[in-house]
Amino acid sequence: MPYLAHSANRLGRTEQLADHLTKVARRAAEFASAFGAEKEAYMAGLFHDLGKYGNLFQERLSGHEKAVDHWSHGALLAALDDNRPNRPNEPGLASAFAILGHHTGLEQAYPSVLSRLNRTVKNGGTPELRISKESTDELVQRATNDGLDLSAAREIKQSIYSGFSGKAAAMLDIRMIYSTLVDADFLETESHFEANDSGLYQRPEPPPLEPDRALKALMDHVRVVAAESDASTQIKSLRQDLLEACLKAADSPQGTFTLTAPTGSGKTLAMLAFALKHAAKHRLRRVIVVIPYLSIIEQTVSAYRKALSGTVSEHLLDEYILEHHSLAGIGTDSSHGLYIDYEKQSNRRREQLTENWTSPIIVTTSVQFLESLFSNRPSACRKLHNIAGSVVLFDEVQTLPTSLVVPTLATLSRLAERYRASVVFSTATQPAFETLDTAVKKLCAPGWKPVEIVPESLSLFNRARRASIYWPVREAIPWHELIKELAAFKQVLCIVNLKRHAADVYKRLKELCGDGVYHLSTNMCPLHRQVVLDDVRRRLKNGEPCRLVATQCVEAGVDLDFPSVYRAMGPLDAIAQAAGRCNRGGKQAEGTVKVFIPEEEAYPDGNYRQAAACTSSLLERYRLKAQEPDINQPGLFLDYYQDLYSIRNLGNDKSPIIEQVRIQHFAEVARLYRIIDSGAVDVLVPYDPVQYRKLKDEVYRTGVTREWTIRARPHAIGLYCPGEGDPARDFLSQLNVRNKNGWEPCDGWYIYTGEADYHPALGLVLPRESRCLIA
Repeated sequence: MPYLAHSANRLGRTEQLADHLTKVARRAAEFASAFGAEKEAYMAGLFHDLGKYGNLFQERLSGHEKAVDHWSHGALLAALDDNRPNRPNEPGLASAFAILGHHTGLEQAYPSVLSRLNRTVKNGGTPELRISKESTDELVQRATNDGLDLSAAREIKQSIYSGFSGKAAAMLDIRMIYSTLVDADFLETESHFEANDSGLYQRPEPPPLEPDRALKALMDHVRVVAAESDASTQIKSLRQDLLEACLKAADSPQGTFTLTAPTGSGKTLAMLAFALKHAAKHRLRRVIVVIPYLSIIEQTVSAYRKALSGTVSEHLLDEYILEHHSLAGIGTDSSHGLYIDYEKQSNRRREQLTENWTSPIIVTTSVQFLESLFSNRPSACRKLHNIAGSVVLFDEVQTLPTSLVVPTLATLSRLAERYRASVVFSTATQPAFETLDTAVKKLCAPGWKPVEIVPESLSLFNRARRASIYWPVREAIPWHELIKELAAFKQVLCIVNLKRHAADVYKRLKELCGDGVYHLSTNMCPLHRQVVLDDVRRRLKNGEPCRLVATQCVEAGVDLDFPSVYRAMGPLDAIAQAAGRCNRGGKQAEGTVKVFIPEEEAYPDGNYRQAAACTSSLLERYRLKAQEPDINQPGLFLDYYQDLYSIRNLGNDKSPIIEQVRIQHFAEVARLYRIIDSGAVDVLVPYDPVQYRKLKDEVYRTGVTREWTIRARPHAIGLYCPGEGDPARDFLSQLNVRNKNGWEPCDGWYIYTGEADYHPALGLVLPRESRCLIA
């Protein structure tokens, strides 16, 4: 009988199982060639659907059966050692785990894999997922009769997988083989179901990186920008020196790097120059830029499009520079249960480039990149093999949650050591991650010893001094006194720690000063914030009165240049970022930054409070030594981060996520690895009443779609999902999404129906007793 892999496509053509297995194996091996694991990937591809040779699965294709486990037989075959029946075949373990998870997700790499698989097959699966009754030997014979040589595929002498040693490195090795398998399987299944009338289908290939050509376009652009800039000669000189340092360092061997430079020194383009020259030197395939904030992604993509517009034709720029963030995940398997039915996925609309990252330049969020790197899901992991042979640039890396630092550094260290990726951490406030080297070595042998790109001899921070910082006395300043001080300035920025503080200070300052007073917080949707920023920049440029009260949302990646800045006491890195908004272009002789203790000393959460306490403690130590803290000296940040890491006990081997890494529990690690609070949801708000009603009417008709989220994002804010009794609950309507069974609630999207609650200056205003605002 002919054994089939897939049912008929729209042309009425089925796909032979032997053809599918061969195609997936070859494609997976091609993907794994980037890191020298072709044989393991080939075996995973050839064995992954071995269970489809069983009668039960063939009955499923004819509609007589439902969910069938067609992977355990293939995983068992990969894990078998013919010469030692009771011992697993170690070179085949990574392939076996990849096969086991290619539909349901990676679970746990366990030493007893062979006995567990034998037990699963012997028991015929589970009530939810049955397994064909034929033995593995019978299925192998059917495959052999079908022209497949499975014995040759098992001849692997050495694996990239380092075994059950409890290391993050070993988990990445499995995820990489897994990535090649699931991406190859997705693509070959897509080729079958989306074949054209001639029976052919081929995804279009994006343009190649061509780093030499891109670097030339970038350098031409930098020269134009420098000529048109109104920055001081000193700042222009500093930016040029940083650029040259990056170009010189790009000739270094591959590895891990830090790029430590002050705000306003041109890091965005300088680190791209490093990446392009480094890629040309080492024949790397792509550049991946990882950014913590969606707002900065838009700015970075815009800057890169302008800088590299001469590299490819205009109509290819969207493929050459791909913008990808977490909203692109709507409708994937991560939202709709564990079991993926490929037969019914053929017509879903795909954002192809975001699925597996084949674009040469990718700008993404830390959420998308890092949570994918620690994921166990097929849709998130299928892109991972394309990270191999890349330059990965992390911007504002100090925002990485400290609880995740050690496993993150270990995994990135393995990425650099084994997968030909160079990793760069870029920021003005470089965390002292190298002090965690011993803890990192326990999870990845090379540890964390990055090379600094910028030589100390350039003295960038001393040369970048543009403002004097006045640290607080021990007493708090009353709100009314703060308002008087702010009102005395024609142009001033005041940054506070809480949204309610920002709203209160804004209202009092507005009453006192009238026109030219502004407010910014994430209670305002991105479109609203952009309108305010445009108006603020116009007033600053024209010398008009401009007093801005804001939360931390202006501290990273927002190009503002105030002559004076006030900053509430907080984490030292936040204070340094705030100082970067003062006299940014160096057009004044000196700006002023005043750090103050507010009347109510409150913070968004415990981690933020802890970091602020570290800052206060550090200041007190300096006072006792009669020294003045200098944020332009990297040594200050070394002291600060060492204190913070000590308080948070980052080297703790018993932290929940490290314990799960040690037992290689992929599902639990994925659950614990969260860059942002998983309780946050996106809420459509009525900033623009016309667009709000259009988007609301559309989503009620169609449900949440990728296209809708792209258009809705500028009109949405983030909230914690309100609990029982929260007054905001009465005004939140949860949206739905369509799936193969009809409609189901979309966990991530709501509409705020209280139109009168959106303030033209403050954004969404909720009752004080509401607990769903993200502080």
